[in-house]
Amino acid sequence: MAKISILGCGWLGFPLAQKLLDKGFCIKGSTTSEEKIPTLEKAGIEPFLIALENNGISGNISAFLEESEILIIDIPPKLRGNNREDFVGKIKTLMPFIEKSTVKKLLFVSSTSVYGDNNDLVTEETALNPDTEGGKQLAIVEKLLQNNTHFKTTILRFGGLIGEDRHPVKFLAARENLENPEAPINLINQKDCIGIIQRIIEKDIWGNIFNAVAPFHPTREAYYTQKALELNLTPPKFSHKKASIKKNISAHHLTQILDYTFTTIPL
Repeated sequence: MAKISILGCGWLGFPLAQKLLDKGFCIKGSTTSEEKIPTLEKAGIEPFLIALENNGISGNISAFLEESEILIIDIPPKLRGNNREDFVGKIKTLMPFIEKSTVKKLLFVSSTSVYGDNNDLVTEETALNPDTEGGKQLAIVEKLLQNNTHFKTTILRFGGLIGEDRHPVKFLAARENLENPEAPINLINQKDCIGIIQRIIEKDIWGNIFNAVAPFHPTREAYYTQKALELNLTPPKFSHKKASIKKNISAHHLTQILDYTFTTIPL
């Protein structure tokens, strides 16, 4: 089986690594936390302590990439608070190491934030128009990776990520005057994130772009009200003073090319 390096064994990367191990792949995984090294080792992942910086990389990045055919980059931009990073700069620092390595196939975990606000049905053909700093940096990185001829890159644009331990309603509960009540939700469960990445590797689909959002789009108001009640939380209150932005992300291209059926709707 091929060796796979996963840069970022966090909320998604760690369970993904475990699933790929079950499939017989040899997995190298990185973390920025020394405390997580024993956890990776116990799971059967070859661990590396690596941190990308604008002017260099902390850790043995060459050994992390050595002998791996596939690299999965799952490190979203950290742009909250005062410690905003130059995500583009970090990826540019990483690129020469990938070019010199055995990596021939790269999967970059991106986000539907690269589209910005849009009132239409959004497909992979929709022009990018990010309106957040994170979306802007992701769009630049996507292009950098796609234009590099040393490896083939597949871009995976996830919608809002949810799982058993992660749900946006927990942050929205009891809040008031929330905008966009009529906007459709564009979410994806962790289980489908992992299933889609597995399918890309199994079917050897590289040099492509996929929107990854569950085909389930009730309005924000209806969905988060119902979800809050199910979890015994105070439902959020929405304002109808402004027109809602009805951005609807389509994953039709993904389901067709990968022959993938979403297993978990974000209920």
